Amino acid sequence: MSNLRLINETSFSAVSSATVTDIFTSDFDIYKVLVTGLNQNDATQNVASFRLVNTSGSIITASNYDNAQLNIDSYGSFGEQRSTNQAKLYRFLGNLNDEPDDANATLYVFNPTSTSSYTFLLQQADSKWTNGFSSFKGIGVLKNTSAVGGINFFSDGTAGKTISATVRTYGLRVDN
Repeated sequence: MSNLRLINETSFSAVSSATVTDIFTSDFDIYKVLVTGLNQNDATQNVASFRLVNTSGSIITASNYDNAQLNIDSYGSFGEQRSTNQAKLYRFLGNLNDEPDDANATLYVFNPTSTSSYTFLLQQADSKWTNGFSSFKGIGVLKNTSAVGGINFFSDGTAGKTISATVRTYGLRVDN
């Protein structure tokens, strides 16, 4: 028997923002979120970011997000990016460039519905660039104790950009 249970599969196409709600419940403490085929509507460099959504369906836009990432590029040196007290998890899904090439990300979300602890995330993503491939590995936290029920994905760059992707959310069962 698998330790992963598919909770939800959602696809969106050519939207500036997409919110996937009702994917986190008290049934699990750990969730795996796969974002595949993430792309944008043109070949200009852009960033895909996201915010969490509380169980009432409101996007959490308060400056309570911290994250750190390691950039691993096939064509150059490694880089680091750190952000504190932000209103989003910046570049947590990778970079978007060179349409129709896609970015893909795997996220682990810990304790999203707990109102007594912060929501933590682990992330890894890959993107194709003009010069080669980029990979990202990072951590993030929402520093408030709101019960989180979903994720809001958005194109974080030039106005008029749209994104498309498929998002699969799994609950991770932990056997004792």
